[in-house]
Amino acid sequence: MKRRDFIQKTAAGSALLALPSLPLMSFAKPEIKKITILHTNDVHSHIDPFPADDPRNANMGGVSRRAALIESIRKENPNVLLLDAGDVFQGTPYFNYYGGELELKLMSMMQYDLATLGNHDFDNGIEGFYSQLPHANFDFVSANYDFKNTALDTHIKPYKIFHKDGIKIGVFGLGIELQGLVDKKNYKETVYRDPIEIAQDMTRILKKEEKCDLVICLSHLGYDYKKSDENKVSDLKLAQKTQDIDLIIGGHTHTFLDKPTVVKNAAGQEVLVNQVGCYGIHLGRIDFYFDNNKQNIAKGKAIVV
Repeated sequence: MKRRDFIQKTAAGSALLALPSLPLMSFAKPEIKKITILHTNDVHSHIDPFPADDPRNANMGGVSRRAALIESIRKENPNVLLLDAGDVFQGTPYFNYYGGELELKLMSMMQYDLATLGNHDFDNGIEGFYSQLPHANFDFVSANYDFKNTALDTHIKPYKIFHKDGIKIGVFGLGIELQGLVDKKNYKETVYRDPIEIAQDMTRILKKEEKCDLVICLSHLGYDYKKSDENKVSDLKLAQKTQDIDLIIGGHTHTFLDKPTVVKNAAGQEVLVNQVGCYGIHLGRIDFYFDNNKQNIAKGKAIVV
């Protein structure tokens, strides 16, 4: 009985001692999760760096340098997504000789997570692109190209979802109108859908149904157009006329941005729009910081390769 009394009193005393520590839990620092988005666009088969005597891009670019930069960032933060916004192909003899095999193999070695298609990715035709897909250890997404009656049917999904440190990230792709830009025999029965309407469908699925914490659009629509081309859908127009997209990673217009452009969307919320020029001479980086409520803030920059 004495032993039992001792245990009961000791247990009660321990409980009392624990009580004052309970309020301290409310002062614990919120857990901040960091997701790093790295991206390229319009690399155009530039495998080697520009030569030292190049008048514009001397000693810039090159796959090996980009790979080393990406590796160093991954060591700093393991929660990285590496994305490409199209026009992987066409621009150097490497593409003419290997047909895209080298580009996709090197992107796989750099562990790209996802890419979308640009108009030059059709330069060897639908079948040419399809024949190179086995060399890619990553997927391509496009939501507004309907490949139903082509070789790419079922091989290109509209979106993909990633999970990084408890953060759910949805990424979908959009491509530019091919008619008048690409020879019909190269894209065959591919049907172009309105990117704004498709984007609204994608964000409904990813934000409302899939409950993604971050929604990214991989776009090859182009950053912005002059008034003479005002009917074209650009990334800036896409951002303004939709909602629930957090980040648009663009391509096609070879626009060099030092940092993302901030645009108000249809709901008055901020959207980041970024693009890093061309030829792999810049690498885009955007860091998202999520608090316990999964509210995010972001900062971005272009890194010279």
